[in-house]
Formats: sequence, structure tokens, C-alpha cells
Amino acid sequence: MTPPLVHLQQLLPRDFDQVEDVYRDAVISQASALYSPAQVKAWAGHVDRQDGFRQLLGRGYGLVSCAAAGEGVIEAFALLDPPDRLALLYCRGRSVRQGRATALVQALQQHAHGLGWRQLRTEASQLSRPLLERLGWIQEAEETAFYAGVAFRRWRMIRQLP
Repeated sequence: MTPPLVHLQQLLPRDFDQVEDVYRDAVISQASALYSPAQVKAWAGHVDRQDGFRQLLGRGYGLVSCAAAGEGVIEAFALLDPPDRLALLYCRGRSVRQGRATALVQALQQHAHGLGWRQLRTEASQLSRPLLERLGWIQEAEETAFYAGVAFRRWRMIRQLP
């Protein structure tokens, strides 16, 4: 169930500029506790170097969490792409621990289940892994990914859907 103060709506093309800002803010404001300065720089700049970021946003099914119903300030977002993969989950630093990421993941799980999927998968960062574990996701394997030539440890995770 969505916490009462979390307002979700579908991600639309008009939201893409704000979503890019949320991405950068999330990495810059939160990652330094778990990642090196070089990793934070590479990760935060990934959206600027990846030509396909907006294409990813456009082809996936995404949700945004806004500051208030009807208010256009996006505080967090998440995306399924393809429909059985949680591809992105980011929240502004000022909006963490408000239930936004939980609400987004749960809503996307419900959406995927409604499409007939029985399992979701993702590659979780050190930031998202604890949340996903609390929501019933299970680690399958640890792996290394590279952004701008910088190595990152992440975890392949799955979640069975009821």
C-alpha cells in the first residue's frame, strides 16, 4: 500500500528533464557514503554520457513520485524496462526515508504482475540493495559494472510476484 503522503503518477516525456535532475541529485547526495569520489563522479555523469537515457525512459514503463498531488515537482522515479526488469530507482537526497522508493517499487511490482509477469529482476547498487531486500528481493549473484571506465560492485536480484 502506498504511504498517504506519497503521490505517484506515470512518467511522461515532459518529465524527462526533471528525472535527469533527480538521477544526478540522488547519486551526488547519497552515494558518497558508500562509493569513492571517482565512482560518484562517473555515476552522476552517466546520464549525460549515455545517449540512450531518454530512449530508455521513453520505452520503459515508469512512475514518478511528486512532492504533492497535482504538483509537478518530482522527488523520485522508477522504471521497468523491459517489463520484467526494474531498470532505474532514484530519489532526491532531500526526499529519502519518506516511503517514496518503497511505494514506487511496490507499484511497479503490481503493474508487472498485472501484465502477467511472475518474477522481476534487477541489478542493485549498494544504495538500493537494502531496500529491495526488505521488500522481499533475493540476491542471485554479485557482479561488476563499469561507468566511464570506473568499476562498480552490484547485485543481480529477483523478486517473485504473488
